[in-house]
Amino acid sequence: MSRRQGCLWIYLGALALSHLIRLFGADSAPPLAAGMEALSVAAVKDDRRLERQIQLAYRQWQPSQSVAGRPAILLLHGSPGDASQVADLGSLLSQRYRVVAPDLPGFGSSTHSVPDYSIRAHAVYVADLLRELGIDRAHVIGFSLGGGVALELAELEPDLVVSVVLLSSIGVQELELLGQYHLNHAVHGLQLVGLWLLYEAVPHFGLLDGGMLGVSYARNFYDTDQRPLRGILERFEPPMLIIHGREDFLVPLAAAREHHRLVPQSELTVTDAGHFMAFMEPQSLAPVLFDFADRTDRGVAVRRGGASEERLAVAAGEPIKRRFDGMALAIALVLIALATLASEDLACIAAGLLVARGALGFVPAATACAAGIFFGDLMLYGVGRLGRPWLERAPLRWFISPRDVEKGTRWFERRGAVVIFMSRFLPGTRLPTYVAAGLMHTRFWWFAFHLFLPVALWTPLLVALSSLVGKRFLEQFDFFERYALAGFVAALITVWVVVALGRSLATWSGRRKLLGWWRRTTRWEFWPRWATYPPVVLYILWLGIRYRCPTLFTAANPGLPAAGGFVGESKATILAAPEPGWVARYRLIAGSLDPEAKLAALRRFLADEELDYPVVLKPDHGERGIGVAVIREESQAAAYFRADVDSHALGGAPDSSRDVLFQEFVDGPELGIFYVRRPDEERGSIFSITEKLFPVLIGDGQHSLEHLILADERAVIQSRVYLRRNAERLEEVPAAGERIELVDVGSHSGGTICRDGLRHRTAALEEAVNRMCRSVDGFYFGRIDFRSSSLEAYHRGEDLRVLEINGVTSEATHIYDPEVSLRQAYRVLFEQWRMAFEIGAVNRDRGFEPMRLGEFLKLALGRQQSPRQRQTQEAES
Repeated sequence: MSRRQGCLWIYLGALALSHLIRLFGADSAPPLAAGMEALSVAAVKDDRRLERQIQLAYRQWQPSQSVAGRPAILLLHGSPGDASQVADLGSLLSQRYRVVAPDLPGFGSSTHSVPDYSIRAHAVYVADLLRELGIDRAHVIGFSLGGGVALELAELEPDLVVSVVLLSSIGVQELELLGQYHLNHAVHGLQLVGLWLLYEAVPHFGLLDGGMLGVSYARNFYDTDQRPLRGILERFEPPMLIIHGREDFLVPLAAAREHHRLVPQSELTVTDAGHFMAFMEPQSLAPVLFDFADRTDRGVAVRRGGASEERLAVAAGEPIKRRFDGMALAIALVLIALATLASEDLACIAAGLLVARGALGFVPAATACAAGIFFGDLMLYGVGRLGRPWLERAPLRWFISPRDVEKGTRWFERRGAVVIFMSRFLPGTRLPTYVAAGLMHTRFWWFAFHLFLPVALWTPLLVALSSLVGKRFLEQFDFFERYALAGFVAALITVWVVVALGRSLATWSGRRKLLGWWRRTTRWEFWPRWATYPPVVLYILWLGIRYRCPTLFTAANPGLPAAGGFVGESKATILAAPEPGWVARYRLIAGSLDPEAKLAALRRFLADEELDYPVVLKPDHGERGIGVAVIREESQAAAYFRADVDSHALGGAPDSSRDVLFQEFVDGPELGIFYVRRPDEERGSIFSITEKLFPVLIGDGQHSLEHLILADERAVIQSRVYLRRNAERLEEVPAAGERIELVDVGSHSGGTICRDGLRHRTAALEEAVNRMCRSVDGFYFGRIDFRSSSLEAYHRGEDLRVLEINGVTSEATHIYDPEVSLRQAYRVLFEQWRMAFEIGAVNRDRGFEPMRLGEFLKLALGRQQSPRQRQTQEAES
């Protein structure tokens, strides 16, 4: 057993013992604190009273003199806390009133485990308590979160509530924490998860149980929705007193002012106290509360109907705008700093928009962004200091490409401090540069100093620019402000596009990349399948209705696996079907082998077949060239088997667990020939020919390969592909006249240029293709990728070598010729699928059943094993 496994077992054992101790030591209900009473009430969930009963503890004080006919006072504590928070205040108020202060469920001596911890549920509990105690009228004083309970109680039981006092109270959602329900809910959710892990995933043997900051406290906030409170305040009829401290860092004073605005009959008292005046200054509060309750009892305190016209007009006016302060400011700045770890630019733009809205000051916003960026970059430096072995392990290898690190290292070695400064302004260079600095063990303080300078310059500039642009947008388009979060997100995206566009336009390479993006966007051949295929899918569905079988096309190639080559078919299984001599030599090895065993198998394949590098490696189950690589030396093969090559260089990540096909590299031009034959006919025909051209650039002896790619009018369109596939040599300056082949795998999505090659169709070629396809039993429809020594050899039908045979979902890829319009492409695809259904219908009449719809859906969704996988499992068993 390793040390790591031993530590894991020790942890799990301690955790299990901790839970056992807590389980046997737990009481069904908490013991009552001194001076507390309790009664049973129905548990509440979503305003519904359940059959389950819970313990509701409370403290009450009776005045020495008679209070017949006078309302009671209900004191509601905050969260976290219990009735002891307001005990001193309750004792003082009991001089004239009967006072009741419950421990709200989840706290104190009341049951801690309840279905619903929200202020709405607490209001139901409190109403039930007052009824049980025979109280039918009460002045309600709500402290902090208890103020929300008081408002919900007034909404639920308007006849019971005589008046409400909001004491350092929460209220409208817009002035709570980040000012938006979903954002606040996420913060409370993180808090809940953190506390739950502390209590349930840390072996503490019950020592933490009963603590103030427990799961009940976190659930109290997580379950609470403050959005209805604005409406409750707008409808509130009885007298209201609002008491708030200027130094309250938990609930902003702006919240009290907004509540005062919304309730025109309310009275606002602002003190010099902080948030906790309820239990820190009860002596000063009691006279104010006595005065308000007395005036209410005498009918002197104002109700909504008696509010002045001026106050009513203010209540109907614009809400008070939010400016973060106190705890909300601290949380906002921490979140902005953390957000820079995900996207520095978006975090800075968001901070600038908050400045534009007046929610944040420029200095704290820029400081939070700079701090997050600076320490995030130091973390990248620290990753490099861990060493290369760590970069090859998960999760670091998921984010940091070895090629990018090598590039950053070479760049850093040549330019030193200039690189650190310039990388701040060049997207995509920071991560490899800072990791490279750590790998080279650059002196920490030297690195930190040269890192701080560009951060201190760039970050305030971006925040200020975002603020200025954002302010203009917010002024011109007031709907950004009107719709809160949606408007903020819209403004964020708008400003981000403006900033990104401005940065791209500022440099030649940025302008060329922008041009490439525009051409990819406006030329349909580069559109993703989800954008081009909906009409084709609709046509296939119509054909399914016409032929009364939606899966009829799966019978088009009964000799091919996976529904006639629909998806996930084994390349090796299909390549084994043609007569000997047609297929480029290949060998299949199991993906379960370790990298060294795969490398040894590759050596044996090359020796047995008397081949040398280059060799083609590809997944046995794959499509669109993903994972296909031309390997030119053994070190590249070893990297492929370790799956640590750049996934973008292969069109996708090479899955080391999948079976791998070794295949002879055949030099010469490549054609994709789409073949069609009716099962009741002896000869088939060539439906389409795609000539695959591998883009070549010519060096000029002056410019780097990266510059040449961006300068070429065709290469710039797929510059993202070419730059990734050639990442190791982008800075090289090819000699004048030197030919640089950008890609060597025949895939349009991988950068190959497709041309309509039907002009190469000859009778001899058609005869040769027909012979090859007839040798594959049950193959009538699909594309075969050939290579030959020359185009003339194709014309003679000689020297053809099969690379792949693709089934029913293969495309006549000549449609990706730049000269082919989208309308022409649809005509070809519609014709292709019509023939697939026709051939399937003939095969069905000959006794070949199409795949059932349920099985087909499982296959399409990836839930069905391929034949090759089943054979492997059967062999192993």
